[in-house]
Amino acid sequence: MWIAPERRGLRRWIVPGLVLAAAAAVGAVLVADGRTTTGLVAAGVLAGYACLLGYRRNEPAMPYGEGSGGYRARAHLRSAAVTGDVLTVAVVGAVVVQALRGADITPYVWPAALAGVVYTLSALFGGRGL
Repeated sequence: MWIAPERRGLRRWIVPGLVLAAAAAVGAVLVADGRTTTGLVAAGVLAGYACLLGYRRNEPAMPYGEGSGGYRARAHLRSAAVTGDVLTVAVVGAVVVQALRGADITPYVWPAALAGVVYTLSALFGGRGL
């Protein structure tokens, strides 16, 4: 039986690639300004976000539950994903803006790290009935 190959081009990697390029640019600007630690942390936050986006490109199809085609489950899953994405963008953006301003980024790095840890743990163990 012949199965048509999926069309997967480079187009789906544009956003993660742009975020990774922004990580390099922000890190370089801050390091050139003499704020090496802040530059490395800000670049790390952006690189982590790029990894998140890259991973989300390959998420397998998820079962949605039973009854009525799983409409409510899909709506809840989509709402949770959008909320998480918006909050992640807000925290990552706050780290970058504060870093470029020369302000303290510590209050924003902790929520970014927490989001990364929670997402990683849920991706690793979420399908196992936790």
